[in-house]
Amino acid sequence: MKVSLVQMNSGDDKAANLKAAAALIEKAVNEEAPDLIVLPEYFAYLGEGRDNVHGSAEEFPNGDAYRLISQLAAKHGVTIHAGSMVERSGNNHYNATVVFDPKGKEIAKYRKIHLFDVDTPGGVSYRESDTISRGEDVVTYKVGDVTVGAAICYDIRFPELFRKLRDKGADVIVLPAAFTLMTGKDHWEVLARARAIETQTYFLAVGQVGAHAGGKKWCWGHSMVIDPWGHIVAQCSDRVSNTTARLDLSYNGVVRGNVPVAKHHVLA
Repeated sequence: MKVSLVQMNSGDDKAANLKAAAALIEKAVNEEAPDLIVLPEYFAYLGEGRDNVHGSAEEFPNGDAYRLISQLAAKHGVTIHAGSMVERSGNNHYNATVVFDPKGKEIAKYRKIHLFDVDTPGGVSYRESDTISRGEDVVTYKVGDVTVGAAICYDIRFPELFRKLRDKGADVIVLPAAFTLMTGKDHWEVLARARAIETQTYFLAVGQVGAHAGGKKWCWGHSMVIDPWGHIVAQCSDRVSNTTARLDLSYNGVVRGNVPVAKHHVLA
């Protein structure tokens, strides 16, 4: 299974973000021909203010971002894990991943469970729950015979979710993110490798990079593919870019056979 990670620097211009996403997807397809392409969290709109965030929302299956990624998946015959978008459903808004199969059909939707309400070491405050409602479901989907689990950004700090994904048969776990610079420089790689090691899965951590919100907020980037033993096998440089890796899914079985932690859980 071949995967391409798309690292972006999205901002508050939705049309420009979608144009950039399309170009990066086309680049990945033309250069790498992957089976799965992954975009970062809030790839279509990364802005501030409740009204602005809600104004960027889409009521699936309508909306420019939803239709664009569906069309690109069908055009190129590739599965696209569409990072996350703001989904409007009734009176609620969700930070939602949508996955499209090679025919452009929606095959999975995950709504972020753990919301980012944090005062960072750099003095910047984030209150995702002011604009976003909490999801509830643990979600996996198939790319061929491979089971893929879905999570988003702040979820990475809650290992119980990843154990549930592993228990649902995940061979690969995908985490789109907009991880902050201040937390990312110390925690991003450590947490991502820990989740890969604990679950004995390939872990795809796909981030936003650089400044947004007029330079007031920065994302860490460093998108990476991590194998089931915890080694980084591909990583983006510190800019808008793609990286690609071929996953040897037989290695999951080797690691799980050597250290069968799934059989040794004691606490529920």
